[in-house]
Amino acid sequence: MADVPLYLRVAAALREDLAQRRISPGSRLPSERTLSQRYHVNRQTVRSALRLLRDERLVVTDRRGTFAADGTGPEPAAPALTARRPTFPGGPQAAEALVRASLTWEPAPTPLAPRLLLAPGEPTLVHRHTVLGPHGAALQRAVSWFSRPALDEIPQLSRYRRGRDCRQQPDLRLLYHWMHQAGLRITHRESVGVPPGPATTAAGGAARLLVHRVVSDQHGHALEITDIDFSAQSAAWTYEFSA
Repeated sequence: MADVPLYLRVAAALREDLAQRRISPGSRLPSERTLSQRYHVNRQTVRSALRLLRDERLVVTDRRGTFAADGTGPEPAAPALTARRPTFPGGPQAAEALVRASLTWEPAPTPLAPRLLLAPGEPTLVHRHTVLGPHGAALQRAVSWFSRPALDEIPQLSRYRRGRDCRQQPDLRLLYHWMHQAGLRITHRESVGVPPGPATTAAGGAARLLVHRVVSDQHGHALEITDIDFSAQSAAWTYEFSA
C-alpha cells in the first residue's frame, strides 16, 4: 500500500476512529497541527484528508474547527462541496484501495470526438484510473475523456491543457464540484451493461459490468465521457443524485 497517497491514508485512519467512536459524534477533532504531527505529514495533507471526510459527510467544519458529524450540528461552510452527486472515479469509494491514476493528452476515439466537440484526431485531456485489490487484481478500470467546453470552462482542468502539469496520481476527486463552481448545471446519464462474448468474467470468475457515463452542461454539451469496467463481485456501484 506504499503507493496510496498520504492524504488517503490519513483519511482512512480518521474514518476508522470515527466509525469506532474513538472520536465521539459532535466532538472536535484534533487541530491540523496535531494531526500532522501524529501522522508525520504536512498540514496540506491533513487538509486534503479532512476535505475528503467533509465530502463524505463524516465531519463538518466551521470557524471553531472541525467536528465529527452528529446529524444535528451546523452544515459545512461550503455546501457545494457536500452536495450529493455521482462520484468521479477516484472519489471516496476508492479511499482505502490501491489506486493507479494518470492524465495524458491524446486524441479521443473517433466515435466520441463529435460529442466532445473535437475535430477528428484532435487531442484532449484523458484520465485513466485503476483500483487494485489487496493481491493486485484490477477491481475497476475507468477512462474519461474531456470535451473542449470542459477545458475552456473549468479552470482546474484548463491548467492541464496541452499536457501542462499532467502528473501521476492526479487528484480530480472534486471534478463535479469544480463544474458547479464554474456555473455549470450538470446532468449525468449512465448506462450499465454486461460486456459481450466470453470476456464477461474477470479473474477468479467474478462477473463484470460496464458503465458508460456522459456528463453534460445546461446547453446539452458533453463535458466528460467515462467508460468504467468493474468486477461486480468485488466492487460495489453506488448511485447518488441531487435534486
